[in-house]
Amino acid sequence: MKKVLSIVLGVFLVTSCTENSRVKMFGGTGSIMLPRGKKLVTVTWKDIQVWYLTRPMREDEKPETYEFQEESNWGMVEGTYNIIETK
Repeated sequence: MKKVLSIVLGVFLVTSCTENSRVKMFGGTGSIMLPRGKKLVTVTWKDIQVWYLTRPMREDEKPETYEFQEESNWGMVEGTYNIIETK
């Protein structure tokens, strides 16, 4: 019974978290699709929130994909965000 309860509780905790909190607390990968025509300038974590700065994409620029990766002290739980631009 304890095993079943632990599994149910674990599934509930993982599914009730936002993608930001899952990536930050448990590791794994998340994705951010920037609005069409936006260029990534910088990105950072603030607690479990992901903040990113964008600017308008110039006509001569091509969309890119960035990998924003956390490096933890012990290397055990590290999250990654793929940030995708579109034109």
